[in-house]
Amino acid sequence: LGVLAGIFGALFSKGIIASLNFNKRTLKLSLPVRIALAGIICGSVIAFLPENFRNNTGLREFLLTGEANATTSLTAFTAHFFLTIISAASGAPGGLFSPSLVMGSALGQLVGILQANSLGVGLPTTYALAGMGAFFCAVSRAPITAVVIVFEITADFKLVLPLMICSVVAYLVAEKVDSGSLYDRLLEFNGIQLTKAKPATDTLSDLIAANVMQRRVETLSSLLTLDEVMQAFSRSHHRGFPVVDGGKLVGIVSQTDLANASKRNFSGNSLLKEFMTPQPITVKATDTLSEVLYRLNNYHLSRLPVVEGRHLVGIITRSDIIRVESDRLSGETTQGPHPEPSYVVYQTKAPQVGNGRLLVPLSNPQTAPALLRLAAAIARDRNYELECLQIIIVPRNSSPSESAVRTTKSRRLLQQAERIVRNWNLPVHTQIRVAHEVPHAILETIKERHIDLILMGWQGELSTTGRIFGDVVDTVIRQAGCEVILVKWSDKLLLKGKTGDWGQKAQVRGEVLRKESADSIDNNLPENPESQIAESPAPYSNIHTEELGLHTLMGLQRWLVPIRGSYKQAAALRLLPALVAASEVPEIRLCQVYQPSVELPDRVELKQAADFLKRRVSCEVVATSVCAKSVSDALIDLAQNDQCDAIVLGASREGMLKQVIQGNIPEAVARGCDCTVILVRSAN
Repeated sequence: LGVLAGIFGALFSKGIIASLNFNKRTLKLSLPVRIALAGIICGSVIAFLPENFRNNTGLREFLLTGEANATTSLTAFTAHFFLTIISAASGAPGGLFSPSLVMGSALGQLVGILQANSLGVGLPTTYALAGMGAFFCAVSRAPITAVVIVFEITADFKLVLPLMICSVVAYLVAEKVDSGSLYDRLLEFNGIQLTKAKPATDTLSDLIAANVMQRRVETLSSLLTLDEVMQAFSRSHHRGFPVVDGGKLVGIVSQTDLANASKRNFSGNSLLKEFMTPQPITVKATDTLSEVLYRLNNYHLSRLPVVEGRHLVGIITRSDIIRVESDRLSGETTQGPHPEPSYVVYQTKAPQVGNGRLLVPLSNPQTAPALLRLAAAIARDRNYELECLQIIIVPRNSSPSESAVRTTKSRRLLQQAERIVRNWNLPVHTQIRVAHEVPHAILETIKERHIDLILMGWQGELSTTGRIFGDVVDTVIRQAGCEVILVKWSDKLLLKGKTGDWGQKAQVRGEVLRKESADSIDNNLPENPESQIAESPAPYSNIHTEELGLHTLMGLQRWLVPIRGSYKQAAALRLLPALVAASEVPEIRLCQVYQPSVELPDRVELKQAADFLKRRVSCEVVATSVCAKSVSDALIDLAQNDQCDAIVLGASREGMLKQVIQGNIPEAVARGCDCTVILVRSAN
């Protein structure tokens, strides 16, 4: 009975939809005409049938009493099946519920009679009631509703089990024959689309640790003594610190560990690795907040280190999870437009063996080698991995994940970068992203790849009024949480000329390359000016497309570094040892600019900065104080008089934001002198 109800119920649904389409596309009659035509057909057929067929309710009651024979049941089912389809095809408001019950009871009565005659057991009435629910279930695809309706009509508990069996079987068979409820398909026919309501977003399952964790983590070295660790706790509000060794997480120390060390009578000279908690409980950056919260509760912890492999990339606390939940409940995270994320179409990865990661966005093949050499020098000094990024821009009306792009030139540029960095024995990762906007793609890469430092080329001029450094650079320098280094190459390093004097360019290039080692990777660069790799830079390039002749840092000998405030906070000073390491005979000049209103400038910080550098570089370090009204004019004069090759400027995020009002010192210096300008902004 369930199988038959499922088959005929699905055919009944398909018949109604097919008849509606036929009337709409073929007959194209008006509604009154369709109603009249359906009435004539139905009335003519019913006129030749017994009197019980003229009362729909009476016919159903007649079938349920068990008085109808097999012929009457078959006639009732056939007549209602086709006449209901004809009536529904008119498009007039009508009912399908009652005809479904009549057809189900007739089908059940027919099966019950056949079963009673063949096996001699069971009552046709029971089959009629079960068939009524099964056929309605096959039409509406609502088995529970069908069971409840028939049970409410009969109030017979003995009928529940056979009714449930028939309804479920009819539902499964009908779904196999033709999926979907008749009522849903009628709504679709009338242009009404029903979509399932999306469940409420579960923050703990929707977000991962990388979205919530604190990326700037205070860590302790495993070689610190007990006294030094206690001093670190006294200076901080934290109750625990991750312990790292060579950038890798080796343990964690908490106030409980300090208390246990005191009980075990550890001396003040005991190393941290002797009393810390080794192999701490950690979470991955890709773990959901549900997993993070489970570990916090299961191990009774207040914080968990977030790792990528063995590298510490952040820390997450209960407060971080509570803050995110609060933001979601208040709706703060859903405000404002959210650009479509970029899409990675090409990626290579090297072993994760560095203490950090340095990102180099590449766009111009002419300047990429010099930028990569500078990045490699910094990465080698800090034991960082290199992450090379190429971005392909697509229109806003195209989805980055669905746009077909050609990556030949981009992959060739990244392969060139791999060859250059390979001589420095550094791990290098590469990726190509398709995006709508360059700065958003860079910020996504910084977040996803846990970047510690980003090195970018800079044209040295503003591209938009009201911006400090230009569209791309300004967005990155404002929003990136990592350290940012901008490089504006000197015009003296650019070999300008017409296409015909390529031989002269090659001669200068050869003189430069002879200063480097015999296995310099510049030998792998294309010597043909028409090389495909140099056809055109990416559209977001901030650097001119002239050929950069000095693909080496050896041409930067004289360095000018202005000092302001405490030298301990100067990111430029910490960067200098890596920069001058590639120079043949470097000279460093530290300068301090003070206003004419200051009679006796404080030279203590300047002297301490010079002493700090002398301990870290094996070259001449000169400290100079200059009186001037304009800092930028003073730096330009010093650079020109001393014939400096590079100026290294340090700035904080707050200092850069103030430059909109007080004047853009880095831009003024870059415009006023023809040397290389390197701007360093420290991390948050």
